[in-house]
Order: sequence, then structure tokens, then C-alpha cells
Amino acid sequence: MSLSSTTNTTTCTSLLQELQIIWDEIGEGYSERDEMLLELEQECLDIYNKKVDKTRKHRAELQRSLAQSEAEIATLMSALGEQASFSKKEGSLKEQISSVKPVLEELMVKKDLRWRQVSEIVTQIAEISCNIAGNDSPLSSGLEVDGSDLTKRKLDELRAHLQDLRNEKAVRLKKVNSYISAVHELSEILSFDFSKALGNVHKSLTGASKSISNDTLARLTELVESLKKEKRQRLLKLQGLGRTMQELWSLMETTTDERRRFDNLSVLLSVQADDALGKGCLGLDIVREAEDEVKRLNALKSSKMKELVLKRHYELEEICREVHMDFNSDAARQSLIDVIDSVTKVSFAGDADLSDILESLDEQIEKAKEEASSRKEILDKVEKLKHAKEEEKWLDDYEKDENRFSAVRGAHKNLKRAEKARSLISKIPAYVKYAFSIQLPLLQTLEEEIVLRAQREEEKRQFREQKRLQGQLATEKEAKYGSKSAKKKPLGQSLNTDNVTKTPLGRRVGTTPGRSGVKDYRESGRGNATAIPLNYVALQKED
Repeated sequence: MSLSSTTNTTTCTSLLQELQIIWDEIGEGYSERDEMLLELEQECLDIYNKKVDKTRKHRAELQRSLAQSEAEIATLMSALGEQASFSKKEGSLKEQISSVKPVLEELMVKKDLRWRQVSEIVTQIAEISCNIAGNDSPLSSGLEVDGSDLTKRKLDELRAHLQDLRNEKAVRLKKVNSYISAVHELSEILSFDFSKALGNVHKSLTGASKSISNDTLARLTELVESLKKEKRQRLLKLQGLGRTMQELWSLMETTTDERRRFDNLSVLLSVQADDALGKGCLGLDIVREAEDEVKRLNALKSSKMKELVLKRHYELEEICREVHMDFNSDAARQSLIDVIDSVTKVSFAGDADLSDILESLDEQIEKAKEEASSRKEILDKVEKLKHAKEEEKWLDDYEKDENRFSAVRGAHKNLKRAEKARSLISKIPAYVKYAFSIQLPLLQTLEEEIVLRAQREEEKRQFREQKRLQGQLATEKEAKYGSKSAKKKPLGQSLNTDNVTKTPLGRRVGTTPGRSGVKDYRESGRGNATAIPLNYVALQKED
């Protein structure tokens, strides 16, 4: 028996002895004493029973706690995908619970960490998915995470899905930024509000967090395509205006200073729609300014068209005069003035008809320049021949001078001139041969022209004779049968106007080369004589 049991027994015995003494003093009977002792025994038994019941309950609680802990461990290991087996420790309940508790706490920590990781990934997946779907509403704070599946495999799957979404987001964001850059570049070229254009697509495009939804990408694509189309249209329009402007400038000989403010249009004439262009070069203000300039030039062209036509005609005269081409300038100029006045009076859009005349003059100028270039060699040879003949005459006079070798002032210059003259004289036969080689084809062509003109004159004479006979016959009929109520319009009444307005000015205005030669040829009666053109330069024959 232990010390505490001994102490308790001693205490109960002493108390019982003291109780016996008290009973003796009181004179309590034995039946009452037995009854009281039985009550004491019952009370002690009741106390023991309560203590045993309480201990049983405590044992049950420990067993239940142990079972719950083991169940939680099994659940956590299943949720976390732990493969390690848990071995139950032998011993009392408290010892078993003590061995289970650290395992449970460790699994709880792992679960909490894994849950936070999964929850963070799920939240990011939801945010990116909302951005791609174009859902602008904020995410709810309590996103549900399946706590029954917190395995490492599930975590890896979620991370892979998140990475795919991040990649897609990066690709979409790159496209959005590319479209924004294109819109910005086009806004600088076309001069429009960049922020307003993006705001019309989506309000977030002007901020840090940009929308990457399918709708935003589609609208950005449409915006960029429409701006590129507008760029091409404006470029083509400005190129057309620029070419028209240059034609009008060239037509009216506008100064370089006046053209300088439209140098940007000259640059645009040679570029393509996909080329890099300067800032603001296709703005609406530039287009309007170019349109206004073309309108101004057209108005100025209408007022100066007569002056331009006469100026071109004067240029044609100068070209013909320089190379000795036959051109009756006074008659041609007067005919041209009559045409201009008639066109201006008859047509409200006279500048259009005058433009045709101006174009015709330009064509004649080009032809005259070609003719002048072909005659230049002939004229140069003729001039050289004339100069050689003059030097030949001087050399003859010089050689007749008996004092040419005397030591007088300037004698050495005359000797040098005589040496050059002899060199030139030696070339005279070649000059003459070349001149005749050019002259013979010209004379042949002229003879053919004379025959053709004679035939045309004969046809005109026969036509006039026929017209005279028809008029005489009509007069006789009228005298015989009476006058008619309506007179017929004479034939050829509008020929003068047509001849003035439709005849090419460079060939038929003024005296035709060779016409006077035909008349002289007929009146002289010299059948073997050859008609000489007015622009022919006679060559001196050698003695």
C-alpha cells in the first residue's frame, strides 16, 4: 500500500474511532450506529461511481479525438497527394494522441500553403480570362478553391494553364500595342486626335491596363485598315493635285519662290502608299490648301490663257526665225487672235478650247524644235562656207599686195590669218559637196509639192465652175417658175470659221513654203526652171 493510502486509511480509522467515542458519550444504540455506518459506505460508493463515470467519459473523448486526428490525417494526405503511410504508435491513448498531433499539424501547414498557392493561381487565371473575354466587371473576392484536390499535379496543371493564358495575353497585348503604334503613326501623318481615336475603340487603350479582348482587337484592326485606306486616298488626291499644280505652274511659268511653299507636294509625287511619310504631310489642311491653290491657278489660267497662247505663238515664231523656216508671223498672229476672240465670245468655257489651242501650239513647237535641230547642221555648214568664201576673197587681195612681207606693224597677224584662210579654203569643196547633197532631195520634194498643189488648184477651179453653173441654173429656174419661200444655204458658208479654228497653226497659218514659187514658175513659162524655196540660202560658186 502506498504512503497516501496509508495516510487515508489512518485518517478514516481515527475518524471512525473518534465517531465511536462520540457515540459512546451520546449513548447511541447499536442499531443507529449500524445504520449510520451503512449510510457512510453508500455515500463513499456513490463518490467512487461518479469518479469512474467521469474517467470513462474522458477515455471516450480521447479515443474520439484520436480517431478524428487519424481521419484528418488520412483526408489531408489524400488531398495533398502524400504517398507516405502513417503508422499508429502503440501505448496509452495519451501517448497515441501525442504521436499523432505533430503529424496532423505538419499536414495542416502543408494544406494551408498549398491552398494559398492554388488560390493565387486561380485568381490570376480568372483575371486573365476576364481580360480576354472582355469582361470589365471586377472579380468577386471569394473565388472557390476545391480543397479536396490540392495535389502537386493539380498545382502543376493550374500553373501550366496560367502560363498558357499569360502567353496568349502577351501575344494579344503585343498586337494591341502594334495597332496603337500604327494608329499613332497614321495620326501624325493624317493629323488627327490620337487619344480620341483610341478612346472611341476602348477607353482603356489610353491608360496603363489595356483591353485585349477579341472585340477590341477586331475594332483596332478595322480602325487601322480604315486609316490606311484614308492615307492612300489622300496620297493619291494630293499626287493628282500636285501634278495638276505643276502643269499649271509650268503653263503660266510660275516663279520658284511661289512654288516653294508646296515643296512637300513635289516630294509626295514619287512616293508609294507604304513608304514612310513626314509628320502632317497628309493632313486635311494640306489637302484643302492644295485644292485652293489649284482653284486659284485655274482661275488665273482662265484670265491669262490668251496671253499664254500668244506667248507660245511668239516662241514658235522665234524658233522658226532662228533656223530660217518660212513663217508668216503677222498673218498667223492675227488669225490666232481672231480664233481666241471667237472662242471667248462663243463659249462660256473658253479656257477649255484655248487649252486645246495651247496644246496644239506646244505640239507645233516640239515639231519646230525637231526641224530646227535637223537644219542646224545645214546652217552651220552654210555659215562656215560663207566665212570660208570671205576669207578666200581676203586672201586673194592679200596675195596681190606686194608689200605683204615688209616689216610693218601687224604683218605677223596677217601671216597667221593667211595660214588659217588657206586651211579654210581647202575645206570649201567639201562644204559645197555637202550642200548639194542636201539641196537635191529638197528640190525633188519641192517639185512633187508643186505638182500636187497644181492638181489641188485645178480641183478647186472645177469646183468653183460647177458651183457657178449650179447657181446659174437655179437663177434660170427661179425666173421661169418663180422664187421659192426658203432659200438654200450656200455651200461652203462655214469654211472660213473651220479654216481658222481647225487648221494647224504651224503649217497653214501664214504663207505656205513654195506657194509663191509655184506662181513664179507658171508665169515665167520656164519649164526647165526649178522653184527655189524662200528659206534657201544661195551658195557662191568658185571662180
